[in-house]
Amino acid sequence: MGEQIAFYTLATLILAFGILVITAREVVHSVLYLVMDFLCVAALYVLLGAEFLAVIQVLVYAGGIVVLYLFVVMLVNLKRPAEVHRDPRRQTKLGIGLAVAVLAELVAIVTYSYSTPAPVIAAATEAAGAAGGTTAAGLAGGASTPALAGNTAQVGWMLYTHYLIPFEIASMLLLVAMIGAILLAKKEL
Repeated sequence: MGEQIAFYTLATLILAFGILVITAREVVHSVLYLVMDFLCVAALYVLLGAEFLAVIQVLVYAGGIVVLYLFVVMLVNLKRPAEVHRDPRRQTKLGIGLAVAVLAELVAIVTYSYSTPAPVIAAATEAAGAAGGTTAAGLAGGASTPALAGNTAQVGWMLYTHYLIPFEIASMLLLVAMIGAILLAKKEL
């Protein structure tokens, strides 16, 4: 009964903060409501027994992403009129070519991901436990997998084996976003 009350309370808070994010007149207030929304989602993860996801929610979203939003809000003056000046150094064709190349890479990665079956970590863990060993064979290609105990170990193993390419792509996108923020903040090149 207590879990149901906590769940419905958190669900109500999540919806209320989500509505406040959309309806807030000040951008900074909207970002602060978003932080509260992310923290309530993390509390919901704790209630559901997914502590790892709760920590990731707080570190990545409530910490990193919201700080990035606040920096963008502080850097961009929303009350300033749009610039009519066009930069002659802008290389539109190169940018479009790079965007097409990245899109082609993403399509290739998604196609490859759906064509190869994902390794089953739970079966490998059970096989290792039944055999009494620390490794289990029998995944695709006969590779050995360490016996994984706990949700965090399974997420880490999957992240750095099967989902390594999407993980690296996400890190490259964050690097590009950081470089873009530095260029926007800098007045003269």
